[in-house]
Amino acid sequence: MPSFTERNPLKTDLILPWIILGLMLTMLLAYIIICHVFGASLQQPLPEPQRILIRTVFYAIAILTFPLTNLIRHIQLRLNQTMPGSQLLAKNRYGLTVIISMSLIEVVGVFGLIMFIYGDDFNTLYIFTGLSALGLFLYRPKLDEYAEIIAAHEK
Repeated sequence: MPSFTERNPLKTDLILPWIILGLMLTMLLAYIIICHVFGASLQQPLPEPQRILIRTVFYAIAILTFPLTNLIRHIQLRLNQTMPGSQLLAKNRYGLTVIISMSLIEVVGVFGLIMFIYGDDFNTLYIFTGLSALGLFLYRPKLDEYAEIIAAHEK
């Protein structure tokens, strides 16, 4: 039976981006655990009208973050394919693309933590955290994207 690297050596290049994805998901889980453990002691409630305004702005930013992240990722992937360099540089560039995409989406989860601290309930925390987890799933490291980049460099 062939080993992990003998089946597809490109998979080993994506280990670090997958570790980063795991860390991002762990951070989202940590937000929820921290809010459940420290709950009321963390909260510094703002008046309801201010919270509604801030929550609305955060929702608007979250809605805009998804297509903006998709656009940035698309541009970075095309640049990764066309920029000259070795396979090692391509690997590093793809890793950077994944990190940037995930970092932009992780901010949405931070919005939930901020709103919880400002006095919102767990529902808002779960919504923003869920949106962030969805974004992390959408912009996870993908073997076919990476293979296209490597194939473009081999031409």
